[in-house]
Amino acid sequence: MDLNTVAEILDARQPTPWRPGDAWLGGGTYLFSEPQPRLRRLVDLSRTGWTPVEHHPDGSLEIAATCTIAQLSRFAKELTTPAAPLFEQCCRAFLASFKIWNMATVGGNLCNALPAGPMISLTAALDAECLLLSQDGARRRVHVADFVTGAGRKDLADGELLRSITVPTRALASRTAFRQASLYGLGRSGVLVIGTLDPLDGSLALTITASTVRPFRLWFPLPPTAEELRTAITSAVADEDWFDDIHGLPEWRAHMTFHYAEEIRRELGETAA
Repeated sequence: MDLNTVAEILDARQPTPWRPGDAWLGGGTYLFSEPQPRLRRLVDLSRTGWTPVEHHPDGSLEIAATCTIAQLSRFAKELTTPAAPLFEQCCRAFLASFKIWNMATVGGNLCNALPAGPMISLTAALDAECLLLSQDGARRRVHVADFVTGAGRKDLADGELLRSITVPTRALASRTAFRQASLYGLGRSGVLVIGTLDPLDGSLALTITASTVRPFRLWFPLPPTAEELRTAITSAVADEDWFDDIHGLPEWRAHMTFHYAEEIRRELGETAA
């Protein structure tokens, strides 16, 4: 898609005052997929040189916003932590061409805030935090589960930049369970549910995405009973929170979410026992 309203492309390494009509350019797979008539300038992040993924001394994992899906997938193949398989499962949930894999970024997936965004699913499930940089240099951190506030909505001020996403050490050591459903063999996720079992205290977290307008991460100090789990989901997810589009009716999404949640409860609950 030609963006014929864009008059200038700026280098993010050379800060320029933010103004209406500006947008950050990462991989560009969304920006160049449809008309963007409000845009006048693109601020290119591709030459920032940020390390795609790196381990910190405390064992946490920092994923740069500019890390592509292909880079994350390659990195995850070398991970030896119990949660390592979840990275590839979520990367594969894109069901995208190699072109998208090599251009689409983790940060772009979060900032688009689409319910089916699998990088949202991955990072929310692993209790990751976003590092946000404002135009005046201020920094703030917000959990991914709170960063995405609705379908296409996120906690991001005008001109604010998602710099990276940090996965805590403890989450990387968790045992995980993954369930995904789509109405079509190669279709967008209609339901994506992830369970994580904490190795230290035996607590269980269940993260619901794709079927809902935003991520829901439910935490239980111990694996719940089937009734406790169903009650928790019903209490957390209101009727209007179930997503409704061509990829699935709310009733189907809710039914499959409860079904997969119970499967995950049994899978991880048996491990805990």
